[in-house]
Amino acid sequence: MDRLSAMALLVKVTELGSMSAAARALNMPLTTVSRHIGELENALGVRLLARTTRKLTLTDAGVDYVAAARRILEEVENAERQATGEYQEPKGELVISAPTMFGRQHVLPVIAEFIARYPQIHVRLLLSDRNADLVGDHIDLAVRIGDLADSSMVATRLGRMRIVACAHPALLAKYGEPQRPRDLAALPIIRIESPMPYRGWRFRAAEREDQLINLPPALSVTTPESAADAARLGVGVARLLHYQALDGLRQGELRLLLERVEPEPAPVHLLYTARDLAPLKLRKFIDFAAPALRQALLRIAGAA
Repeated sequence: MDRLSAMALLVKVTELGSMSAAARALNMPLTTVSRHIGELENALGVRLLARTTRKLTLTDAGVDYVAAARRILEEVENAERQATGEYQEPKGELVISAPTMFGRQHVLPVIAEFIARYPQIHVRLLLSDRNADLVGDHIDLAVRIGDLADSSMVATRLGRMRIVACAHPALLAKYGEPQRPRDLAALPIIRIESPMPYRGWRFRAAEREDQLINLPPALSVTTPESAADAARLGVGVARLLHYQALDGLRQGELRLLLERVEPEPAPVHLLYTARDLAPLKLRKFIDFAAPALRQALLRIAGAA
């Protein structure tokens, strides 16, 4: 294996946390991955990975080498894009990640107009409610709803999205409409399961920190769409992003609750890897999509 390929393999191993995960991702035998990493270490005369029975970690030399390898691989990728003309004309593959429902309703129409204008760009739209790893998943740009944690990325602000509680009018007629967050304890609750630990529903509190209300669910689901559907069927109260509740609100099947104490709206951004020279296809998409998505957010904010 040549040195660049070995660098890329080592970076993949560190991104995924194990040789077996890298082997699966690259469709390579585990023994081959292990052999190539060993050959790289022998060529350098230094141990890059500390192997234990439970996990794989980088040595001090490995940390420095992987950081340098990332820079070198990025320079090679930039050179290849330069050679193929991606910096002179918008063309090639553009990989975009977006939340499932928001992506289907609002990002996909923008992409449809974009590829009609730039037919030499092939877009892959990855719809998932999981926050994807842009580097590890080879994603050029992500639509992200919520607070940003990774400062190594570049973010373009689009707007904000309300976080709402809602329920079917018939359910409220049966149980009564809650006047304070703690009143929700008397109503059945729909919870959306996620990889993040559940800490409760957040509500704004006057002159003090936001309060968290921990509510046991009558129904747990794995997608916001399912939670919205269940709320529209009268199963219970759901906590959703505003756009996820919009169809039910328009049809009179959902009513907003506790609007005066809603938490701060979630920020919405376009997120992409910080690079000195972004491909023209990415710059063109950002310039095209940002105004359109800002208008979409304004329409949602002004809706029922």
